[in-house]
Amino acid sequence: MTSPTRIRLLTSFDHALDSGELVVVIANDIDPVSRKDEIENAERVELHFPQFTDGRAYSQAYLIRRRLLFKGDLRATGDVLADQLIQMERTGFSSAVLKDGIDPVDAQRQLDRFPAFYQGDIVHEAPFLRADSSKSEV
Repeated sequence: MTSPTRIRLLTSFDHALDSGELVVVIANDIDPVSRKDEIENAERVELHFPQFTDGRAYSQAYLIRRRLLFKGDLRATGDVLADQLIQMERTGFSSAVLKDGIDPVDAQRQLDRFPAFYQGDIVHEAPFLRADSSKSEV
């Protein structure tokens, strides 16, 4: 469904089948640093979006990736819409459970509209540069 470098899109059915890992679920009003030991031993951390207008899980994702150096699956759950996927990916989410009724094909199309960015993010630290841009012509 998605390329290996992009956020993995799941339906709620796919998510229910994917329960065998050591999972830590964190509510969006909890400081992830307070759960550092649990996160350190987890294979997957799930962050919840109670409403698409509540963006606290973006900040949590960034902290988990940058400060806690979590390398496992960071999953978005809850009110996850296609419009949020790019920001989710850029703040560190590696998978997202789409809200019921959201077509995964439409969501993938939204992701594919923006293959790269000029500014850095959690995935790409440096600004986006083409490989041949370092050569200057005089």
